[in-house]
Amino acid sequence: MRPNISHKPLWLALAAALCAAGMWTYVNRVLIPYQISDAATRGRPRGNLSDLYPRWVGAKELLLHGRDPYSAEVTCEIQAGYYGRPLDPSRPNDPRDEQGFAYPVYVAFFLAPTIGLPFAIVQRAFFWILVVLTAASTLLWLRVLRFSAPPWTQISLLALTLGSLGVVQGLKLQQMGLLVAGLMAIAIALLVTDHAVAAGVLLALASMKPQFVLLLLLGLAVWTVRDWRHRYRWAVSFLVPMTILTAASEWYLPHWIPSFWHAVREYQVYTGAISVLDSLIGTPWSRALELLAFAAMMGVCWRERRQGASTGSFAFTLSLVLATTILLVPTSSPNYQVLLIPALLVLANERRTIWRRGIANRVLFAITAGTVLWPWLASTALAGLSFVLPQQTVERAWAVPFWTVIQIPVGVVALMLIHYYQTTFATRPKPDTS
Repeated sequence: MRPNISHKPLWLALAAALCAAGMWTYVNRVLIPYQISDAATRGRPRGNLSDLYPRWVGAKELLLHGRDPYSAEVTCEIQAGYYGRPLDPSRPNDPRDEQGFAYPVYVAFFLAPTIGLPFAIVQRAFFWILVVLTAASTLLWLRVLRFSAPPWTQISLLALTLGSLGVVQGLKLQQMGLLVAGLMAIAIALLVTDHAVAAGVLLALASMKPQFVLLLLLGLAVWTVRDWRHRYRWAVSFLVPMTILTAASEWYLPHWIPSFWHAVREYQVYTGAISVLDSLIGTPWSRALELLAFAAMMGVCWRERRQGASTGSFAFTLSLVLATTILLVPTSSPNYQVLLIPALLVLANERRTIWRRGIANRVLFAITAGTVLWPWLASTALAGLSFVLPQQTVERAWAVPFWTVIQIPVGVVALMLIHYYQTTFATRPKPDTS
């Protein structure tokens, strides 16, 4: 007798593969050709455009020649490789992003093994490291969240992750954010499995992008203080390497911290970096909503501080913290949305519960699902059209897949918070009035 095998996971994998292929085809046949032609029309320079390159040049100049990676001279050399020539302020069409070394000095220590190699080799190797790390982090999040998924579902999730707009952009540009997101996923997986020392060390390494780890460290601090005697190990193993890295950085480049913060402030100015809510509604209303989201997130951290690291509540809380990070950090770059992966997995797993809670929940869930799916649908459509329509015609619609990117974190955080507080209040025992 033939076993009754469901074909749903197979069709899900095929649909995910189609979406991933559509995204990569759109980027290669529509987005990049548009950027090249637009740059040629406007006289805008294009070099290697690798986010790793400014960090690599800064590390090379500091470790081999003792030069300040934050200096204007090193920035000019970075621009010569990144853009193909130094930026010229007198040219109105030149990019605003100066590509300065806006990272902590200790990033140079991590890149030290690569500074003697040609950058082309480093670039290719880093690309594949990011691919493996991003794929592994998706599978790790399934373990952290304790979701049992069949192989076809896992393959589908991998395809959707590696074929998402933010990840494709991050891989194409070798964004350091993907590296940091992968380190954070591994660190949390280690913490959940009671490898606290290794988790703390990896979180120290992930601090190369402080804005990524700040809220996570804050949430973990609230959790740790509740039971310091049993939870202190990750904190100590984080603080010790951070102290060593900071001291070593000071030895290599005295007074580097003021230079770093000055570089960060300049970065925010010349890139126009603002938060998601600032982009959507502007100040002062964005500030009020950011404060509300932060307070609601901290409320969850406080309520769940008693939970053990291996519990689902702990994993949910960290997923919410990472999603809220995307909402609050001063940037709306799609590649940062890799931090939304655990929250999206939670919402996908809880979709039936959310859907049954009323019309308002259904509307918000449907809108959020639409914003998440839109980049795949639009890019796949444009990828197909690129084979039948003139190139210039398709390129005019290059921005369509980006239409909903900025709304995704808002919907995800709102759903996570609403789902949590509805569940909390629904299960709260009623007071005894007898």
